[in-house]
Amino acid sequence: MAPYFLRNLVPRREKKRTSTKSLLTALSELTWVQWAMFWSGWLAWTCDAIDFFSVSLSVTNLQTQFNRSTSDITTAITLTLLFRSLGAVIFGVLSDRFGRKWPLVGNLVLVSILELGVAFVQTFPQFLALRSLFGIGMGGIWGGAVATAMENLPVETRGLASGFLQQGYAVGYLIAAVINLFLVPETKESWRSLFWCAAGISMFAAILRAVLPESELFLKAKEAQRLRGESTTTRTRVFIHETGVMLRKHWLLCIYAILFMTGFNFLPHGSQDLYPTYLQTSKGFSSHDATVATIIGNCGALAGGIVAGFSSQYIGRRLAIVVCIIIIGAFIPLWIIPTSFAGLAAGAFCIQFGVQGALGVIPIQLSEMSPPAFRATFPGVAYQIGNMVSSASAQIEATAGGNNLKTTIIKNGKPTIVPDYATVQGILIGVASAFVLFMTIIGPENHGSHFERAKIAFEQGAGEEEAYADDEDESQEPRSATDSVDVKRPESFEEKEKTSESV
Repeated sequence: MAPYFLRNLVPRREKKRTSTKSLLTALSELTWVQWAMFWSGWLAWTCDAIDFFSVSLSVTNLQTQFNRSTSDITTAITLTLLFRSLGAVIFGVLSDRFGRKWPLVGNLVLVSILELGVAFVQTFPQFLALRSLFGIGMGGIWGGAVATAMENLPVETRGLASGFLQQGYAVGYLIAAVINLFLVPETKESWRSLFWCAAGISMFAAILRAVLPESELFLKAKEAQRLRGESTTTRTRVFIHETGVMLRKHWLLCIYAILFMTGFNFLPHGSQDLYPTYLQTSKGFSSHDATVATIIGNCGALAGGIVAGFSSQYIGRRLAIVVCIIIIGAFIPLWIIPTSFAGLAAGAFCIQFGVQGALGVIPIQLSEMSPPAFRATFPGVAYQIGNMVSSASAQIEATAGGNNLKTTIIKNGKPTIVPDYATVQGILIGVASAFVLFMTIIGPENHGSHFERAKIAFEQGAGEEEAYADDEDESQEPRSATDSVDVKRPESFEEKEKTSESV
């Protein structure tokens, strides 16, 4: 008989319960608060992409501004990605401990301030320093945005919502590319205007989240704690204790998630961060044509994320990812071999369909996989540590293409030797795809879990809990947010400590 992890790849729909609704019915019954919470999370993640790709789209302008090489400029991209894991830890812990609202608001405000500062730098060291600090702010957004958007939705909608949410990244890249195409050339401030726009959009997202309420799960859990007379200090001590319990119980899952997301993050960064530079340098395209090709690629990303996220609700999360990875491998040649705009644009569309299609399943896959009480910290930290490890993608491509691999193109009617970024990117994406395929096949899946029924991280026993599966008894009511206090409730955290001390 085949191993369990292979048998579990067989397409399957979530097990039906009498209360299960159709997707359209579930969508029609969403309240305006649920819609607003989802779109505020989506907008936060969109801002992350606008802010990040402002550098990728400005590489040639930044080279001129600071008189630096492509490899030097991509150092800023590497530093941003390196510091994102620190931001994920800081803001993830704040979100799981104090709620979804204000940590995300503060995160977006910090990002806006730092992005505005980048627009006024005068020296290259200043630019690197601010982009490093900027990475801390960016690192916290994904985990908070996913938790805000997903935990307030019914389980029937989460596959489609995951695809839409993750493609905020593609939409952000698209918005940045449009600003770079139409606004930047028309202003005397050049690349700085792109960063000003990014700062303004992030501040708008912060204001929008500030006017929306806290997550209902957190409000109910805090009210239950208040009725039991537990203080803020007690909740903090319980949170620290349960975090330790979670790490001891789920350490192997933590390692797997980090390796899983390391491979995954090589896919978008390897295919996007240096893509405009690749088209201009190795293919001889103008800046305008390179930006248009980038926009076409992001249209493919948007389509892929939505299709894959929706499909994962019916065929399972891992199988949806596997299909997308196969699409990436099939279209790598179309992505790097053609010399015409039409051929390369088609390749960009197909590659990004696969890359962002696979990533479109990640918000719900990580949320269902993670210890449910820590679904802001666990997915966010795994995602951003993966970002940290893959942070050198652009520099690897810039160094290998610029110093080692060369190709010849016809430029101004003459043969010209240029860096062969096409071959470097093709090799990197091929290796990353194979690794992600392997990790996906051997990994866990908790398709359709009801993680909203789990305890909040500052409740006793939260670190031990597993997410509710889709085949749970329908009569089982959600815990934490809606539990009434039992007459024979467990000992409090302080009582446990006193008991251990007396022993």
